Amino acid sequence: MKLPDEIKRNPEIDVPVEGIRGWKVGGSDGLVVFFEIQPGTILPEHSHCFQWGIVIDGSIELTIGGKKKVYNKGDSYIMLEGAPHSARIPDGCLAMDYFSDPKRY
Repeated sequence: MKLPDEIKRNPEIDVPVEGIRGWKVGGSDGLVVFFEIQPGTILPEHSHCFQWGIVIDGSIELTIGGKKKVYNKGDSYIMLEGAPHSARIPDGCLAMDYFSDPKRY
């Protein structure tokens, strides 16, 4: 699973988790990041600004506020500001996420 080269012409973000790469498109009011996540990646619990995302391909198991759910291609998810969340990506995933803080990455 790979994003198109056109997306990868945007600035790449620094993600401190092995197996996750992302490219950002930003404005003054928010930030959109296109993620490529490798199979077997674990994202430890954390929290931050409001986040809305959609699975472009593959799947992601998210635990948001203690509730675990698997999101597949076409599914969207919301993390309210400050909501603790973590993720497990068993088979790889492409996702597009919006962050309300334009300086998130």
